[in-house]
Amino acid sequence: MNVFPGELYAVACSPTDPVLVATGGGDDKGFLWKIGHADWASELQGHTDSVSTLAFSSDGQLLASGGFDGLVKVWDTFGNFKRTLEGPGGGIEWIRWHPKGHLILAGSEDCTAWMWNADNGNCLNVFSGHDAIVTCGDFTPDGKTICTGSEDATLRIWNPRSGESIHVVRGHPYHTEGLTCLSISSDSTLAITGSKDGSVHIVNITTGKVVSSCSSQTGSTDGNPESIECVLFAPNFPWAVFGGMDQNLTIWDLQNSSPRFICNHEEGVTCLAWLGASKFLATGCCDGRICIWNCLSGECIETFKGHEHAIQSLAVSSNLEFLVSVSMDGTARVFEIRDFC
Repeated sequence: MNVFPGELYAVACSPTDPVLVATGGGDDKGFLWKIGHADWASELQGHTDSVSTLAFSSDGQLLASGGFDGLVKVWDTFGNFKRTLEGPGGGIEWIRWHPKGHLILAGSEDCTAWMWNADNGNCLNVFSGHDAIVTCGDFTPDGKTICTGSEDATLRIWNPRSGESIHVVRGHPYHTEGLTCLSISSDSTLAITGSKDGSVHIVNITTGKVVSSCSSQTGSTDGNPESIECVLFAPNFPWAVFGGMDQNLTIWDLQNSSPRFICNHEEGVTCLAWLGASKFLATGCCDGRICIWNCLSGECIETFKGHEHAIQSLAVSSNLEFLVSVSMDGTARVFEIRDFC
C-alpha cells in the first residue's frame, strides 16, 4: 500500500514496464513509483490544482498528466519533466494517447477537446462544438477517428486531421442528460456511452446511428434514474459491460442486444478494468471494495478489501500480475491477480 496526502483520482500502469505506476490526486501532485520498490518514487510537480487524469503513451516512453488547472504536462518514465501543453480554458477531464504515436488528446471543462504533438508541444487541433464540459473521449484504435462525449448529452465524431465534426449524435433515441463515460470497440466500428440519465447506447461510428440501447435496471428512491459511471467493450468477447449508481454491473451481449448477466453490488460501481483479454473483470465500488467477476458465468469469484472510501480508478500491470487501485481515502493499493489471467 502507498499512502498519499489527500484524495487520489487517477492511476495508470505502464504498458511496457510491469512495475511502473503513476498516481495523481487532490494534493496537486502526481507520483511515479514501482510495485515492490518502496524506496523508489518520483514526484511530478508543477500542477497548481488537482491531478485529475494520467496516461502512458502506447510505447511506454512518456507519461501525460492533466489537472484541473487546465494544463497537460509531459514526463519521461523517470519523472523528468519534458514540457507543458497549454490552451484549454478549463480543467482537464481526461487524457488519451494516439494508439500509434506521440499525439495527446484531452477533454476540458471549457467545452473543447485539444490535440497536441507531445514531442514538440505543438497544438495540432482544437475540437469545438460541444456546449458543455467534454467529459469523455478517445481515439479509435485504428487512430483514424476521434469520439467525444459531453455534459450537453451529445456524442461527437471527429476527423482528427481537419478538426471537422463528422457526426453529432443527439436527441431521441440517444441520451437525455450528460454523458459520463465512453468506450470504443477494438475494431473501431462502435462507441458505447453511459449517461447521468441511467441509459447506455451503442453507436455505429461510421454512420452516427444508435444501434442498441439499455437502461439502468433500478431507479433511485426519488424515482430518478441512477447514473451510469463506467462502460467498456470486452477485448476478446462480443460483450460490453457497464456499471453505475444502481449498484449493478451489466454484462451485455452485443450479438443479441440483451443482458447476459446483471451482477449486484452492495453500493454503486464507479470504475471497471478488464484483466487483460481474459473473461475476468474488476469493478471498483463506492464502499471501497473491488470485485472480480467471471463474465462467462456472472459470478463474483473474489472481493478485495482494504480501502475505506470510494474507488476512483483501476489499472492493470502490463504483465497481468497486479491490479492497482486508488481511492478517495488517499491510498493506492496493489492486489495480485495472476490467478485470474
